[in-house]
Formats: sequence, C-alpha cells, structure tokens
Amino acid sequence: MKYAMKYALYLAMAAMLTSGAELHLALHDDAKTLDPFLVSDESAETLLYLTEGVLIRVNRLTQQPEGELAQSWKIENNGARIVFHLRPNVHFPDGSAFTSADVVATFRRLLDPTLHAPIADTFKTSHGTVQVKAAGAGTVVVDFPAPASGIERMFDQVAIVSAKVTERPAPGLGPFVIAERRPGVSILLKRNPSYWKRDAQGAALPRVDAIRLDIEQNRDLEVLRFRRGELQFIDKLTPDLYDRLAADAPGTVVDAGPTLDSEFLWFNQARRAPLSGPAKEWFQTTAFRQAVSQAINRADLSRVVYRGHASPAAGPVSPANKLWFKQGMTPEPFDPAGAARRLAAAGFSVDKQGVLRDHRGNAVEFSIITNAGSKTRERMGVMIQQDLSKLGIKVNLVTLDFPSLIERITRTLNYEACLLGLVNVEADPSELMNILLSSASNHPWNPAQKSPETAWEAEIDRLMLAQAATADYRERKQDFDRVQEILREQAPVIYLVHPNALAAISPQVTGAKATVFFPHTFWDAEHLNVQAKSPKGI
Repeated sequence: MKYAMKYALYLAMAAMLTSGAELHLALHDDAKTLDPFLVSDESAETLLYLTEGVLIRVNRLTQQPEGELAQSWKIENNGARIVFHLRPNVHFPDGSAFTSADVVATFRRLLDPTLHAPIADTFKTSHGTVQVKAAGAGTVVVDFPAPASGIERMFDQVAIVSAKVTERPAPGLGPFVIAERRPGVSILLKRNPSYWKRDAQGAALPRVDAIRLDIEQNRDLEVLRFRRGELQFIDKLTPDLYDRLAADAPGTVVDAGPTLDSEFLWFNQARRAPLSGPAKEWFQTTAFRQAVSQAINRADLSRVVYRGHASPAAGPVSPANKLWFKQGMTPEPFDPAGAARRLAAAGFSVDKQGVLRDHRGNAVEFSIITNAGSKTRERMGVMIQQDLSKLGIKVNLVTLDFPSLIERITRTLNYEACLLGLVNVEADPSELMNILLSSASNHPWNPAQKSPETAWEAEIDRLMLAQAATADYRERKQDFDRVQEILREQAPVIYLVHPNALAAISPQVTGAKATVFFPHTFWDAEHLNVQAKSPKGI
C-alpha cells in the first residue's frame, strides 16, 4: 500500500471516531514549517507538541520527566549513557509498528550537520558527538561522549518520526494528527486513531475528537471570540487583555506567576549582513550596546506595558529558575546620564540639534523590527524609542508578519535590530545551546558562524560545551554563571523583562491546569474534555 493511500486511510479512521467534541484555540501566526526538526516559532511548537510523540515528556506541572514512547529508561556510565526500553504495541497512524529503528533514524536525521536543526545543538558537547544505536527492536542505547547532567530531559522536544516515511510532515505518534490545513486561516487536528495512551479507567485518549487552531493575529478579536464561547483557551494573554477579562469574567483568567521566558532586544552584528558601514560599527561596539541597555527603563516596561505582570530582566535566566540563576545579578539600572557618558567616551557626541553622531559625524539612527499583531512588543518598542530619543538616537519601529521576520533574522540578515522573546520550556542551561552557541542557526545577533568571530563568543562556546559535558552540578553552575556574566558584560542581547504566564481557560473545559511552562493551558491536551457551549457565552 502506497503512503498516500495509507494517509487517506488514517484520516478516514479519524473521521469515523469523531463524535463532535472539539476544542478551539487560536494561533497568532501560521507555522513557518511543519517539519518537526526545523521548528523555530511558537505556532510550529504548538503543532509539534500536539501531533508528535517523544521518548520522555517533562510534565509541565511537576517538571518531572515521565516516560512516553520510552516505557522506562536507565542512566549508566556515570551519566554518559541512557538506555531506553521502548513501549510495546505502539503504531504509527499508517499501521506500521514503532521500533528502535525509528528512534535511530530520527537521530540520524536530527544530528545531520547539513540540516541545521535547532534542537540538535542541545546534544552538542566539547568532547564529540552523541551516538545512537538499536539493541534489538525494543531497546535504544544513546552514548554521550562524556557524562552529562539531566540527559533524560534533553529528549522532551525530539519528535520521533517513522523510519519508513521520508515525506514531511508525516503522521506522528502524538495524540492528534493534522487532518486539514488552510494556510493563513486554520489547522484542524483530529484524534490519532492509533494513539497508544489510555486513561486511568482504560478508556482511549484523547478525550476530545478534534482541535481546531484558527490563525488569529487580532488579540482583541481573540478575546471577543473567547467571551462568545467560540474559543476555549487563550494560552498567552497580553496584560491589558488579562486585566479586561479579569474584570469582566474573573473566573476564566489565570496568572500562573513568573515564567522562565524573556523579552529582549538585539542588534545585528553579522559581518555578512547587508547593512551600512556606520551601523555595523555601532552595533559591534560594546560601549554602544551597553549604553542602549542603560538608557532603557525596564521598571517602566514592567509597570506600564505589562501592568505589573512582569519583572525587569538581568539576563537570559529568570530568577524563577532558582537552580541556574546567578545569585546577585540585578537588572541594568536605568541611567540615561551614565549612558550618555559611556557614548561620549566611545567617540559619540550630541550636536546642537540634539542628534547623536558618531566619530565620523554620522547621525545615529536605526530600525527595530518586531512581529506584527503583538501590542505588547509594539508598546515596548514605542517606550524604547522614547528612552533612546533622550540620547539623541532616532529609532524607527517596523512590524512584520512572523514568517517575514524569521526570514530576515535567520536567512537574509536584512535588519538592524530586533525586539522579540524566548520561550523556555526547560530550566536546564543546555536548553539554551541552540541560542548561545555561535554555530547555532538561532544565535540571535550573528547566527551560524563557522567559527566564533569574537573571543568572548568563543569563551561562551567553551563554557556551554563544558557544562553540557559533566554531571557535576557545581562545575556546571560555575561555568553557566560565567556565561551569564559575559552576556551582561558584552550586552549582545539586551534583556528587558521576564513576563508572567497569563492565560484564560473557558468553564466549558474540564481537566485544565495552568502552568508557567509552555504550553500553559493545553499541555495535557489528551486528558481535556469540553462541555456544550452556553448560548450566552462567558
């Protein structure tokens, strides 16, 4: 039977199981890719989470690793080896059995250096490459070149794909399958008829028959549809909409507390970027970046933009991450006078019209790009624009649709500065490998370097690879503390705030528990159920 026929067959099976229970939520942008190895945006992460199976899943509520496709695992060789015993009688939607060959094939593709898979950076160490091999149909052995701490947590985001299918996307081992995609409009997920998981009473999961994901960039319309009962979740509320819903429908909103996420600004330092000479020189000047950081009022961003539902950031690690936050680090103090002095020492001066000029007389002006539809980032951009204008810097704010923004910051590099955020799923510093390694495709300020272009980036590489290659917490903490110090000293990224997890859950939904980790509301989607909609809405 050809793959296309099998694909049609499993969709028909999913349709036969449908009895009408359907969850509705919105994505704020269309997914840039459906390839599970190349995911780099939140919409694609959502689809990955709902449709793909992993060996181990870190429970978003307890933060403890739990067996999924791996029924059990054992860590050996002082943390340098993990042996997975796979769950028996698991099948892909096309009917083929899940075996160790699928795991080996998954890692062969994931770790292919020509693919540039972002998640592959998590498995890099300073001692060599990870080796994955089968030990029979139901056992997989993964050997790391050196002991590593918490290696089981690394597998939470690795989607296991079929060794027999090369087309992407292909039906996975998660609770749902993609039944229909209307680009820019919606994605319909239906229950995976082959899903292996059962509830405590032995009933098949998931409990709902389908999830409809509408592409909705307008946050106000999203809230309106939620109030009408047309959507059951808002996984990430803006602070103003949270306060509005808290006043109108207080039982639906949740502030789950400080997240590990961060909002930040960075300048394009890539030497190959198509930027003017003066701009490149400014952005590559540490004193310029430090002065911009000093001139931004983070407390105001937290108070005004986030309405108190955020805290100023000192670096990439939130203080909520008690294991890995460098104690004693505080956010950059708001000091516009100090910023002006730093710029003057670096050769900048303010002319009679109040315009900041570099040592060659060029007026300092640049554009910040951010994603369209995010009122929070647009408001932060406006406040940053106002703060920097006091130094004589002219800032232009440009909003782009998310695919265009990703194209600019990862491929064409045709931008000057970017205001964006990072969703941290896991507290361990190894999860930042695909951001902090200079070779990483998601290295914000200068991606995919063949070798580190600065001495301090080389030192970050060394420290990150070293901490990933030992199971000793003290050694890892010492290395990662130094990474945080270097990021503060060099300011390649200007960390602004750590937002709280703000969400809304409809009373129609049973079984939902909000968490500070992404996804905040539907992390346990297979156990959720939905009741009939009230004709009056919420």
